[in-house]
Amino acid sequence: MQLLNLTPLDGLFDPHIPALTSTAPKSRFATATRSHLAGELRASHVGAKVKLGGWVHRTRNLGGIVFLDLRDRAGLVQVSFDPKWTPAEALERAGKLGLETVITLEGEVAARPPEMRNAEMETGEIEVRASDFRIVGPANTPAIPVARGRGEKLPAEELRLKHRNLDLRRFELQKNLILRHQLQQTTRKFLDERGYLEIETPILSKPAPSGARDYVVPSRVHPGEFYALPQSPQVYKQLLMISGFDRYFQIARCFRDEDLRADRQPEFTQIDIEASFIVPEDIYSLTEGLLAALWKDAGLEIPPTFERLRYADVMERFGIDRPDTRYALELFDASEAFRGTEFVVTNTVLAAGGRVRGLKVPGGAALSRKQLDEIEGIAKLAGAGGLIRLKRGAAGLEGPAAKFLSESAVQRLAIGEGELCLLVAGPEHVTNPALDRVRQDVAQRLSLVPENKRSFLWVTDFPLFGREQDGTLSSVHHPFTSPHPDDLHLLDSAPEKVRALAYDVVLNGLELGGGSIRINDPSLQRKVLSLLGIGADDAQLRFGFLLDALSAGAPPHGGIAFGFDRLAMVLAGATSLRDVIAFPKTTAAAALFEDAPSAIPPEDLRDLHLQTIAN
Repeated sequence: MQLLNLTPLDGLFDPHIPALTSTAPKSRFATATRSHLAGELRASHVGAKVKLGGWVHRTRNLGGIVFLDLRDRAGLVQVSFDPKWTPAEALERAGKLGLETVITLEGEVAARPPEMRNAEMETGEIEVRASDFRIVGPANTPAIPVARGRGEKLPAEELRLKHRNLDLRRFELQKNLILRHQLQQTTRKFLDERGYLEIETPILSKPAPSGARDYVVPSRVHPGEFYALPQSPQVYKQLLMISGFDRYFQIARCFRDEDLRADRQPEFTQIDIEASFIVPEDIYSLTEGLLAALWKDAGLEIPPTFERLRYADVMERFGIDRPDTRYALELFDASEAFRGTEFVVTNTVLAAGGRVRGLKVPGGAALSRKQLDEIEGIAKLAGAGGLIRLKRGAAGLEGPAAKFLSESAVQRLAIGEGELCLLVAGPEHVTNPALDRVRQDVAQRLSLVPENKRSFLWVTDFPLFGREQDGTLSSVHHPFTSPHPDDLHLLDSAPEKVRALAYDVVLNGLELGGGSIRINDPSLQRKVLSLLGIGADDAQLRFGFLLDALSAGAPPHGGIAFGFDRLAMVLAGATSLRDVIAFPKTTAAAALFEDAPSAIPPEDLRDLHLQTIAN
């Protein structure tokens, strides 16, 4: 790769070259070296003298006349170099410009002849007739091409992440990040207008007890001790409520050392909100207003209020706590139809206290054996032993289990003409995830998901506790979530039946955010910690600062947090969080651009009182 050869005529950083002049009205982007962004020029600028700066996106040398497309964050504009208005030496240099070279130029905006206009460019009615230009940023041949339009095949993602500075020049990514900025400003304005204070909380924090791993930071001045990067500002925002700030928000950076997916990153951003003297209804109203404002930024309208369903109901109807309700295919219980039959598969499950559950698929009887095998494979990957298949065709009810069903059982199932019934037998921790995956796959396979439909949903009344395999209790959300006041009497006798004052907001099967009302009674907080196996001494060691603060008088309070990266991804129409984050990590938590994580010198380890252990 060769650097462009520069001559004195290029004027690179030459202080003796006078500043370019312009008679065009300045835009808000004007500086001493440019009057406008290239992409903001329109027919209304015809006749104006302008000065521009940007990257050479494309060149066309027609032998005596040179055209190039100049690119900046606002878009492209065509620049023409013609002997009629361009000096010969400038014209000659223009013919040698390489892609991605940064130039400044001066010229006049002119209307293109009607037959030369480009309807696909926002600047397609005009061009800039250049009278001079300077190279201010010479460029090597790009390591990867900068994509020139939608639909163009991109290099492999790892290569694009390695050369992220070039990848970020793509219009799609620049548009995504500009939208992200707009969403942040809208969030701040919306919450500020409602009395919320933006307060920063610490990044160096105390290790937190939760399911996800902390990123830890060794202390140089406190040998053998560590900070943790926060998984959320949860405790700090509660402390702010106890301190009397009443309404808080933060666009917060958070960190979790866990396995990654397309919608997960080890470091992420969330909109974090907390308020005092509230009930869940206040959070629902605030959230619906904020999301409406954010969707408006993307040119979309959403319902003013969202449907609400209880956790127990969504698990029964959809098998998952963040269901996609754009289409039906709801689950139903078929246990009674199989009870008392001689079908061994269901008999064994029903005798063990399990159930037979499934869904009916209109038109599904037309699916091929190969397609059904693929669907069953998905159920097995989710933990099911297999699928019980029944369908009603011209000859009646078909499927291996059909012969075991009585006429009354067939009537109970009520499988309609052309319908396919897919069933899973087992306990709920088996049937729920398997049927959820089957439901999603069938909906996509049969094109049952309406395009451009937005189905928002509140899921409420989550359980406060879950049971681990060893029988111990764990927090479904976090240990500071308030039990439902109607269920306090169950804490000792049946804690797994206690509901939480917790809620999630879901869109089309994607969780956008979640929150809860917090415990503000120190004795109740100690009780919940005790049920989680955290004794009094351990609770004081790990949460003493919070327990002491609660004992100083704490108002009722609660809040919600939204995955901001996920919101930006949805509103940008992107398929991965990496498309809305400037410098994301890979699925292996690697930062390819700067080559992180990386080893550090032994002397630095000694300063931190650390040593590495070979695997």
